[in-house]
Amino acid sequence: MKTTRSRYYAGPISDNFDGVRFFSPGQPLPDKSLAHLLRWRREGGRAKWPDFVPVTPHVPPPRSEQARVTMVGHATLLVQVAGVNLLTDPVWSERVSPLSFIGPKRVTEPGIAFDKLPDIDAVLLSHNHYDHLDLTTLRRLQAAHSPLMVMPYGNDKIVRQSVPDAKIMVGDWHDAFQIKPEISVTLTPANHWSARGIRDRRMALWSGFWINSPKSQIWFAGDTGYCDGALFRDIRARHGRPDIAIIPIGAYEPRWFMSDQHVAPDESVRIFEDTGARQAVGMHWGTFQLTNEARNEPRDLLYESLLLAGIDVKRFLALEPGEFFSDSAVR
Repeated sequence: MKTTRSRYYAGPISDNFDGVRFFSPGQPLPDKSLAHLLRWRREGGRAKWPDFVPVTPHVPPPRSEQARVTMVGHATLLVQVAGVNLLTDPVWSERVSPLSFIGPKRVTEPGIAFDKLPDIDAVLLSHNHYDHLDLTTLRRLQAAHSPLMVMPYGNDKIVRQSVPDAKIMVGDWHDAFQIKPEISVTLTPANHWSARGIRDRRMALWSGFWINSPKSQIWFAGDTGYCDGALFRDIRARHGRPDIAIIPIGAYEPRWFMSDQHVAPDESVRIFEDTGARQAVGMHWGTFQLTNEARNEPRDLLYESLLLAGIDVKRFLALEPGEFFSDSAVR
């Protein structure tokens, strides 16, 4: 079998890897050029966000048997289920950028103070964009919790360079990893891309995560465009209906630039319907301004889209940092 090498990953050519770059089979490539970026900047239309939005930080319980999802901010959520504590795409840094003094700055404090985190068993890293893979936070987590880190191909090389003693499980879409005897995590496809710089586009894989527990089935979608929706229907066919789906709702304007990589709220509702989720939590909004829309627009459009679809708005919540959903309460 032919083996080739990219910057972060060496492995056989497959249905989502051409030997150098990863891709989503049958879906449009989300690659954009410098000309596209300049066009976006020239067009303007960027809403003014507040400099600071106050939140009420939450102190979660040490463990929870019932499913409990707490919003920390953006794509960082604490998932507690069956006595296991998981963090998705943890970012406690002030900015999401290769440089600490410039780049998108958080407008909300983390919904859980770092020193109030319970013991973290595992970290789920969806891809290598700076608003999802924050090496400063990973080093802090390694020092404080030494968690297992689960991620798709190529991201392990980035993490190892900064956290050499990290315990890492790495794989392809559909690979499953045992976190605890009764808890497994499966990497799920997404319509997205990856890069840490200007010459490594799509050289590391991206994914979502299906968390399989005896208490609940929880799906973290990761960053994704909707495209033709096939992968979401396939996730339902493979795994069944999630009890809780964590679905992105923000960073979507302008659509001509973002539609292949980030869903707008009406598409988030389509994902909710395609997967048949019992309950959903919206993420990827309201913490860092990455795109043009106003800070609260994703939440407002989500509400409108749910009403238009005839779905009870309580079934798909856009939580502020510090708020949580559980099978017994929403706060």
